Amino acid sequence: MQLQPDKDKLIELAHYKMPFGKYKGRHLVDLPEAYLVWFKQKGFPEGKLGALLQTIYEVKINGLEPIIRNIQRQFPE
Repeated sequence: MQLQPDKDKLIELAHYKMPFGKYKGRHLVDLPEAYLVWFKQKGFPEGKLGALLQTIYEVKINGLEPIIRNIQRQFPE
């Protein structure tokens, strides 16, 4: 069985912006890694935002940010 990424979810992740706090309005991929580590330690929020933050945390710790930035360029908001 081969896994296929969900194109629509990746596009949403690439363009989703932080809805609150110090980094309100920033794309999730632009959040500092230390901020995401803090969420990892304290607990990600419930729901969609928490899932997206957790995903972007994994993207950053695995050095996959260029993929998200490429999606931002290929599929502008």
